[in-house]
Amino acid sequence: MPEAVVLADTPLVLSGYGRVGQAFAAHLGEHGRAIAARYAVDLRVVAVRASTGQCDLDHATGVPPRDTWGPLAPIEETIARTGARALVQAIPSSPALAEHAALEAITALRLGVHVVTATKSHLLSHWRALDAAARAGKALVRISGATGAALPAGDLARVSLRGLDCESIRGCPNGVVTFILDRLAVGQRLPEAVAEAQHCGIAEADPSADLSGADAATKLRLLAATLWGWNPANIEVSAQPIVGDTAAAAVAAVRRGRRLRMVGEARLDEPNRVRVVLAETEPGDPLFGLVGPAKAVTFACREAGEVVVSGGRSSPIGAALAMLKDTLDVTVPRVGFA
Repeated sequence: MPEAVVLADTPLVLSGYGRVGQAFAAHLGEHGRAIAARYAVDLRVVAVRASTGQCDLDHATGVPPRDTWGPLAPIEETIARTGARALVQAIPSSPALAEHAALEAITALRLGVHVVTATKSHLLSHWRALDAAARAGKALVRISGATGAALPAGDLARVSLRGLDCESIRGCPNGVVTFILDRLAVGQRLPEAVAEAQHCGIAEADPSADLSGADAATKLRLLAATLWGWNPANIEVSAQPIVGDTAAAAVAAVRRGRRLRMVGEARLDEPNRVRVVLAETEPGDPLFGLVGPAKAVTFACREAGEVVVSGGRSSPIGAALAMLKDTLDVTVPRVGFA
């Protein structure tokens, strides 16, 4: 008879219950049994935290209505009470919440609890403190949801490019922008293109971080920090935004057989600098072939050549799946080929 599979009980605390947090909880609720059968780990969201309250989960009924939640407790109390093995963060990436997100993550890491986060703001401001806390607690930090959602660029930067002497990063890590530029190229005006992206569920109500290039720059900063050890807080950024007359540039690029893209770049020989520009791309360029909201990042390595990762849905479920992947990475015991 085959040996019985022993499931590793893995309670999780989910912090942030907007669209991404809800997608993460819903996906685990729907697919938890299949995930457990495949990976021998029972991932269970046992508590959900938001900015003003929190609740415990009854898995027979799911997440209760918010008006029944209790007050927000200190994260160390929630971890001690639930026995959580990982803190999964889907807190909005706003400067106002950066300190809160950082305090939660640093406290969890010092307690030996792994942190999986799609939140960008505290990664930019507290990178060194997070790393020190993780080392002190012998815990892990994973940031796939913050570096491209379902696009595994962060995994390449963290693991797959080790020893390959990567010299530069170039890419379109923001799928919302790729989508909008493609709509501008066929004659839509900018407000119409943004509205369509919002209607499709890929753009936020406030798309300013996408249009300004700030989001693309943030992702490049995090990839460079992962790959080369730069401190994101010290990285200088220059970014060219999408504005009203960008539509004319997008149409003109198509007439020349090219496509306008928002391209971010960081180079090892230009430390602590990230540039984001609107540039025409030509056939054969991996960025030319993107169809919004797809993303791509290329890593130029001295001897290994160019390594390209492309795809990855820009959506709440895309970010949620990235967090699930990272959660499995830090919780599933691995031996052999696993």
